[in-house]
Parts: sequence; structure tokens; C-alpha cells
Amino acid sequence: MLIDRAKIIVRSGKGGDGHVSFRRELYVPNGGPDGGDGGKGGDVIFITDPGLNTLIDFRNRRKYKAEDGQEGGKRNCHGKNGADIVIKVPYGTVIRDAQTGKVIHDMGNSKEPFLLFPGGRGGKGNRHYVTSVMQAPRYAQPGESAIEREIQLELKMIADAGLVGFPNVGKSTLLSVVSNAQPKIADYHFTTLAPNLGVVSLGEGRSFVMADIPGIIEGASEGVGLGFEFLRHIERTRVLVHIVDAASAEGRDPIEDIRIIHEELRSYSEVLAERPMVIAANKLDLLDEEEQKEILDKLKQAFGKDIPVIPISAATRKGVDQLIEHVWQMIERLPREPLLFESEISIEELYDREDLPYTVERSDQEAHTFLVEGPRIERMLGYTNLEDARGFKFFQDFMKKNKIIEQLLAIGMEEGDTVRLYGHSFEYYPDSDTMPENADESAADDETDESEINDTDNE
Repeated sequence: MLIDRAKIIVRSGKGGDGHVSFRRELYVPNGGPDGGDGGKGGDVIFITDPGLNTLIDFRNRRKYKAEDGQEGGKRNCHGKNGADIVIKVPYGTVIRDAQTGKVIHDMGNSKEPFLLFPGGRGGKGNRHYVTSVMQAPRYAQPGESAIEREIQLELKMIADAGLVGFPNVGKSTLLSVVSNAQPKIADYHFTTLAPNLGVVSLGEGRSFVMADIPGIIEGASEGVGLGFEFLRHIERTRVLVHIVDAASAEGRDPIEDIRIIHEELRSYSEVLAERPMVIAANKLDLLDEEEQKEILDKLKQAFGKDIPVIPISAATRKGVDQLIEHVWQMIERLPREPLLFESEISIEELYDREDLPYTVERSDQEAHTFLVEGPRIERMLGYTNLEDARGFKFFQDFMKKNKIIEQLLAIGMEEGDTVRLYGHSFEYYPDSDTMPENADESAADDETDESEINDTDNE
């Protein structure tokens, strides 16, 4: 059974809390604090598995949780890091945010693991909070909270060529005679209830993957028939092979069928409708030579200027080799890069929680220094890589979107003043386009808005 959609809940591991303890040994009267740090929570990681071709495994398990980090211990013992949760999906799986439907990441045919949610940072033990006026701190930092979200997995099969056309026009028959696939074939509509994949070999090391896409009829793009369920599987195909019943064995007009299917493709996706296509005029063995010539002339007159028309009979294999060779030549002329779906929502946007508080205030201990702190700031810094151009761009947008820069200016921040966010320090320069020293050089190309704060951590 093909299961090509699934909704699951994923949760990263919570960071372990820092520990509060004090050294107690004989002859060591002033041992001081020795509370250890908490362990990091486990990550949520996705990887592709070539042995999978369906999402059926997600029907019986809805929640995937990484292990929490352990609390720190006495004697400066560091808590154990939580184990990651690794989720295996088939090639072609697209990860979407279930709430918005936006694409988070397209696994495609990548063999690289994808980190969806990092585990929470472990909290610091009380030994980190010793100051000149506080020699025995009785508090420690709690571990960073876990990230939990519902996501939708959507399988879009990866094939070089996709067979489209009305039911019962011979798509499955063609796939069975040109590949190693063994689809169910019978003389009634919707024999094929799931997409089938087959490898077509032309010899001499030449081969490509062909997919039989069932159930596309008039109104498919609006949910009629089975087409709405399976149109997604031809979104990755590089060439479309439109199979048409040229003999009108069921009384339909082949020219009108082509126009209807093409309109359904366009209604579903403009990009899909512009994909390279070839028309395979099938079932010509049911016509005499004069009838064959008549229908082929009509098809070529209607579509031949833009779309090649190749006569075939899948049942007798007549013309099939010419069709497959033509499809191969079309595929070879196209770029080899995989067709991937662009991310529509950043990981940082998924992590951000607007309900968490933060504070903006002037430092009492340092002149010309301002502090921005609170759970929301700490959480943002935990999942944002400030050494990466995109991560730093998100950080700048975060400061502007939440009007933190505006609040800092309102309490007296001026050019050259320092802004501290936990372990990070920045200098404020209005209308500056200078990037931080620890950002990638490519960041300058990505930065289009004015940069209002510059990283000074490494200066």
C-alpha cells in the first residue's frame, strides 16, 4: 500500500538543568560551589533511506521524541547528553510545517542528514556564578526547553519521466513492457490505484526511471477522481509522456483528452504544465492503416508544432522502442540537477516563540552598555548561528521586528555603545553596512537591509 502523506509530532530533547552543590571535604573549609553543567538535549534528525518507498511506517507511530539531557552533578560532573532521534524517510520526501503548510525542507535524493530541531542547551552549574560579592551562589541555570511541533511529511516520487493520461489508455501496459515494473493491468477504470515506478534500460549503460501516475481525469486538480491524490508525484518528473487512446476505444476524442489533461496540469501547477512533453498515440493496432493516418494527421495538426507525436501500440510493442529512445534523448538534453522544492519557512521562524518574555535595560555596572535578556532572547541565541550569514541576518531581523533596537534607542543608546546578549557583545552603528568579523564573507552579498549592530565578540 502506498502511503504518501503523514502527520507526526517531533520533539527535541530538553537541556539538562545546571546543578547546585558545594564542595565538602575534610580540611577544605572553603571548598566553594562545584555544581556541574547539564547535558545537551538530543537533536531531531531526518535522513533518507533508499530501502523505503512509502510513509506507511508513520501510520502506527505519531510522536518522535529525542532524549532529554541529564542534570549536572556535584563535583563539577557534566550531565550526560541526550540521544538524538533519527527519522528515516524515503527519497523524495518533503517536510512541511503542518500549521502553515509551508515547505521546511525537501529531502529529495540527498544522502546528507537534515537537522530539524537541535536539542536544548544544558544549563550551567552554580560554579559559573561566583563573583567577588557572591562566593556561594545557590542557583544554577535551567536547561533550555525542548522544541515540539507537528509536521507533515509528503512523498513526491522521483522519476525522470512520468506517464499521464486518462484511465485505461495503456499507461500500465507501456510501463510493464519497457521496464522491470509489474503493475496490475485490467480492462476497467482505475486499475492502478497507486503510482508505479520502473527502470527503463536502453542498453550501453543508458537507463532512466519512469513513473505511471494514475487517476488523472477532468477535475483532478480540484479533487475529482484519484488525480488530486497523485498529481504531486509528477512534480519532480523532468519529462511527461502523455498516453492517449488514439483508437477511441471507449468513445472519447483523443484530441479533447489531451487538452483536458493539459488543462488539469496547468490548474495544478503552471510549472508542471510547461514541462517538456511527448504524446504517445497508443492502441493503433485497433485501426487500419487509413484510420491510423487520419488520427495521426489530426494529432500532429493540433499539437505537432509544440509537442512531438509518436505512434505506438503498447500491446504489440510497435513503435515503443522509438518512443523510449525519444524520451531518453529529451532527458539527456535537460539539466541533471534534481528538481527540489525551495524552503518557504526558515528553521529560525519555526523556533521563535513570541509568548516568551525579555527585558531591555541599561547596565548598572558598565557605562555605555545595555543588556537584552530573557527567555526569548536566550532561546533565540540557542538556535541561531551568528557565524553564518543567514543566521546573522535572522538575528538582525529579529532585533528589528521585535523593536528591540527601538527600545534601546528610547533608553539612551547611542552610536558606539555596547549591547550585550548573554555571551555575545555588539556595538551599535546606525545606517551601517559593516558585517561582523565572525560572519562569512558571503554575508555581504545576502545583506540587503541596513545593519544596525556589529558583532564585537572577537575584536
